Parts: sequence; C-alpha cells; structure tokens
Amino acid sequence: MPAEDSIAIEIPVALVYNGISHAVMMATPEDLGDFALGFSLSEGILRSPDELYDLEVREEAAGIAVHLEIGAQRLAELKLRRRSLTGRTGCGLCGTESLTQAVRPVAPVAAPALSDDAIQAALASLSRHQPLQRETGATHGAAWCDSNGSIRLAREDVGRHNALDKLIGAAVSTGESFSEGFALVSSRASYEMVQKSCSAGIGALVAVSAPTSLAIDLARDSGLLLVGFARSGRHVIYNNPATPAAPAVHAG
Repeated sequence: MPAEDSIAIEIPVALVYNGISHAVMMATPEDLGDFALGFSLSEGILRSPDELYDLEVREEAAGIAVHLEIGAQRLAELKLRRRSLTGRTGCGLCGTESLTQAVRPVAPVAAPALSDDAIQAALASLSRHQPLQRETGATHGAAWCDSNGSIRLAREDVGRHNALDKLIGAAVSTGESFSEGFALVSSRASYEMVQKSCSAGIGALVAVSAPTSLAIDLARDSGLLLVGFARSGRHVIYNNPATPAAPAVHAG
C-alpha cells in the first residue's frame, strides 16, 4: 500500500562575513544561527563569541544566507586565509594552496575522566534526541553529554560537520561549559571532527563509527580522549591521555 515518506531537507547555506561570502555548505535549514557561530569558532574565524557583533539569517532565491558582522581584526585575518579553507573528507581539498595548509594544528585540550557507563548511558538515549533522524533516516546527530552520560544538548543536520558546529554554537550561546563531559556524534570520527572539537575546547569525543588514522594522530597531539565504534554494550578507546596505550575494547 502506498505511504507517505519524510525526506530530509538539504539546501545551500552561505556564510557571509561583513558582506563577503566565505563558504557555502549544504545543510539542514534549522538552527542556522547556532551553525554559523559554531562554524566561525571551530574554523578559527572567531576566537570568542564576543567577536560576533550581529547575525541575520536571510532567505534568498537559491538558498539561505547567514550574514555575520565580525570585528575588523578577525575580518582582516579571514581575508588572508579565504583561499585556504580545507575541503571535507571525500570532497577533495578545495582552495588549499599547499600541503601545509591541508591540516590545521590542533589546540591542546584537557581530557576529562570518562567512565564506560557514562558512554553507554549517552548512547542509550541518543535516539530520543534525534527527531529528524527518526523521521527521515538521513541526518547526523551531535550531542553534549555530562560526566554521567546525560545528554544536555543536541543538534541534527544532514552533514556530520554541520551537526557538530550547530552543537558548538548552541552550547556557547547557552553558556554550556565544555570543561567536563563529552561530545557524542552519530558519525565517524574524521580528522575534521577532532579539529572542531579541540577548537571548541572539548576534551572528549565519542563517535558511533570508526575514527581515521589522522583523527587518532591529532587526538594524541592535542590530548583529546577519543572513542570510536561506540555501540550498545561496546566501544573502543583509541586515545586516552590518562592511560596511553594501544586501542582498548570495552564491552559491557
């Protein structure tokens, strides 16, 4: 019998800084203020949310443009690096002029103590915080979890990087602290996810799927606690600064 299906919305979203279009991302048109702020912070365009003076979301014929007004110093630095924005895994390295620009250095972070029970508790409740995924089956989720594994905040998007940026922006906007707890993502832990987490000051990243070799290397360089293959009753710790060793499988 024919039935209606729910489809995830994916449209072009332009990020425009002081009238200069910097990037166009394919994204889910929800929580775009969070997305723009999180992207600006995780990509190093802004060093703090105080450097964002104004933000306006405008619908246009071909998609949506998010206009941001930022400080003069940040704009000057952005102009210098505009052609150095690295493309995402699977998309090539768009606009990168040299190999040294391909991977930005990661900021050092303080990894929290994280129990296996907390990881499993967050995993068990993640689906309840993913209404778009339940409805469409086509979106990624990113959640901020406290040290007990309770999910305090979550965001969704068709793009895994976008979902994490939305989470970062939402957490900063609401005053959520990244000093304790961990980020949980429904995707793999690519090097970009590690970079974004470290840029935001997140000390632990848990991913439902696998990490990449570069993600593990960057996690070790920054001191990030990195967990992958996080499934019900099982997860793999790929980097734990408290007990550096080979990847360790934890099964409940």
